Amino acid sequence: MPFAQCDIFFLKFQTYLPMYNLSQISAILNCRLHGNRQATANTQPQVATLLTDSRSLSYANQTLFFALVTAKGDGHKYIPSLYQKGVRAFVVSRRPDEFDALCPEAWFMVVPDTLAALQTLAAWHRQQFDLPVVGITGSNGKTIVKEWLYQLLHDVRSVVRSPRSYNSQVGVPLSVWQLDKAHDLALFEAGISQPGEMERLERIIRPNIGILTNIGTAHAAGFESRAQKLQEKLQLFRHCDVIIYNADIEGVSDALEQVGIEARSLAWTRHRNDAQINVYQVERDESSTTVHYTALGVDGTFTIPMTDDASLENALNCLALMLYLHIEPEETARRMARLTPLAMRLEVVEGKRGCLLINDAYNCDLTSLETALEFQKRRSSAALKNTLVLSDILQADMSDRARCARLAQLCRLYDIRKLFCIGPQSVKSARTVVEELNNIGVNVIFDVFASTDDFLASDEIGRMQNELVLLKGARDFQFERIGEALQLRRHETILEVNLDAIVHNLNQYRSHLASNTKLTCMVKAFGYGTGSYELAKTLQDQNVDYLAVAVADEGADLRRQGIRVPIIVMNPEMSAFRTIIENRLEPEIYSFRLMDAFMDETQRMGVTNYPVHVKIDSGMHRLGFQPHEIDELIGRLKRQTSLTVRSVFSHFATADDPAQEAFVHEQKRRFDDCADRIRAAFPYPILRHICNSAGIEKYPQYQMEMCRLGIGLYGFEASEIKMDLEPVAALKSTILQIKDIPSTETVGYMRNGRLTRDSRIAMVPIGYADGYDRRLGNGHAEMLVCGRRCPTVGNVCMDVTFLDVTDCPEAREGDTVEIFGPNLPLNELSDRLGTITYEVLSTVSTRVKRVYFKE
Repeated sequence: MPFAQCDIFFLKFQTYLPMYNLSQISAILNCRLHGNRQATANTQPQVATLLTDSRSLSYANQTLFFALVTAKGDGHKYIPSLYQKGVRAFVVSRRPDEFDALCPEAWFMVVPDTLAALQTLAAWHRQQFDLPVVGITGSNGKTIVKEWLYQLLHDVRSVVRSPRSYNSQVGVPLSVWQLDKAHDLALFEAGISQPGEMERLERIIRPNIGILTNIGTAHAAGFESRAQKLQEKLQLFRHCDVIIYNADIEGVSDALEQVGIEARSLAWTRHRNDAQINVYQVERDESSTTVHYTALGVDGTFTIPMTDDASLENALNCLALMLYLHIEPEETARRMARLTPLAMRLEVVEGKRGCLLINDAYNCDLTSLETALEFQKRRSSAALKNTLVLSDILQADMSDRARCARLAQLCRLYDIRKLFCIGPQSVKSARTVVEELNNIGVNVIFDVFASTDDFLASDEIGRMQNELVLLKGARDFQFERIGEALQLRRHETILEVNLDAIVHNLNQYRSHLASNTKLTCMVKAFGYGTGSYELAKTLQDQNVDYLAVAVADEGADLRRQGIRVPIIVMNPEMSAFRTIIENRLEPEIYSFRLMDAFMDETQRMGVTNYPVHVKIDSGMHRLGFQPHEIDELIGRLKRQTSLTVRSVFSHFATADDPAQEAFVHEQKRRFDDCADRIRAAFPYPILRHICNSAGIEKYPQYQMEMCRLGIGLYGFEASEIKMDLEPVAALKSTILQIKDIPSTETVGYMRNGRLTRDSRIAMVPIGYADGYDRRLGNGHAEMLVCGRRCPTVGNVCMDVTFLDVTDCPEAREGDTVEIFGPNLPLNELSDRLGTITYEVLSTVSTRVKRVYFKE
């Protein structure tokens, strides 16, 4: 993948070596260290974390930020905001004069190329360790081989590995930065997209064991031929002692000789008998594959719980390394039987007009396309027609005719009824695609578009109905925009949300915080009913430190809509772990059962040092570890590498009750005891937080490193302390119809709307399906019409409520009705229902349209 297009993954890369000081790093980079006017030796930070994505900042005082410059952005522009968040060390390619005033205590290292500097520092760090380092490259299978090796070895070796498919020019140095004296085996991927890149990655990884996975057609763009691509990939093995590869792959042996690789071969074969590992029999049943092999004259057998050829090939690469590391064949077989497949990247979401949407806007080659089509096939039904929206297939080592022929074959094999191809290559190849479809008799609706914008501007999306739509596109085509246009979302009842009021209330609470106290804003339960995305976007623009949601789907929705602030999931469900990891969400961990299950999922997905937030039960007795469990918790956390504790926290049960202040202090004492023991057990910073909205208002001495702002953000004081807050939400509707009803008639279900006079009755399109409680009918609540309070009459229906507008003669059909808002406070409704404002606001249905405004 080109550097300019690389995906910055979420994990931090924390080393537990003694931290590097800036003088050491500047010497490694052969550059001068510049301190601004207030920077002194005493303020020079110690560096443990390298940062390239300003949105992923965690440990500011230990961070060195590399201001990378790409075709899509310039990291230098984020330096002032990072400085405000506590970062003091920066590697830059230029140092504008205004940085002196904006960042008076900052330290700068000025280098010609910040990416090259990042790679140089990582390469130097790698050279500090003498251990087996496995470099893995190939067209397909790199991540699976790496993750399966981790599954096979993690309990007998201390393994460090690349997170997920973190194998780019930026990803590799950040992966290598994880190396630590405790590790005795490293597994690093290397991916390339053009000549010259592998030499740089080899210098960083410097593997002594090489694994070459499948050499296919994926990621071929950028190379003149398959042979050139193969020779470039082999550059990773220039200093290896041994290379593991499939001897059946055409051209590998010749390429090794041409490149001058002198490492020993540990090759395997299924079709010859001259390799070090010879497979002589493969047996498959419905759910597993059994392999019989001979290795250096010794027979062996293993079974894997997969049946496809790709998994077999990946398993044989793993077998070779196990043998090289002297793991007994019987033990290897036992471990192979427990291998689990890695999670797929595909998302399934509900679309408009009865459609179902499968989103795979990650890459686009024929191999991954077939995988996605198989996924689509397993979800197809008679009620849904299969539709494929496809970007250009970027494979330079395949002729246009061959590529189009294979696409036609796939359309027939997977019963594609509509095919839309997007991109300049697709336009050029349109006639060939039609010819190939006709050649094999495929009847498909087919069209091409030069760009994603052109497709969105057409009426094709509007014509999609009862279709299972697969979006399969390379990242550059931004197919997520098509996904947004296809996804479901609504009626004359609206919830107005004042974003200016959100900012005002946020700043009111910030004024009560110490300058170094972080803030988490609660946007759970659909933003307490106000709608998560616009709220989250506003808070992100205001540089809040964290957002918090209740469940993973809420966080995933925010990620899909572009929210990049760290997000805590307060109630993580085990069925949603994949969603949490794929969307870079940070779960609350409150029990050993939950922790163990989440660690298992991180291992399956190839993730290490994943950030979590540990919940302590200090007396509310809802969720959390109890004080007597803390020692065991610390021990179990220290024996694993899957998780990193980002924060430890608890929740006040009575902060809003003046009569129970003593219990607030008791909870804080219990929390301190637990939190202090956890923080003392680990060498990295761990945030603490216990104050909610009421805690911020009443107990400033308990702020610690972070606080959580919930209901106060939405304009409701959480305690007896008066705050200058503004109402955020107003629920409004309109009058659908007005009828003159004589006193002898009744209104609504069960005839409960009994009239005492001839009346004017208005129908308002809001009911219990919209969150308007049935108990508010029959005169138990009022709505505002033309500035007058009008009582409800009769039972609240699912979609309609009746209002008596007899005393509002000016009321007309189409007039606005205020259910709650600035003129009819929400707490009146909550008081009449005997509940709290949180409940009323959060139960406003998602079918009620949210309208956001700024003055």
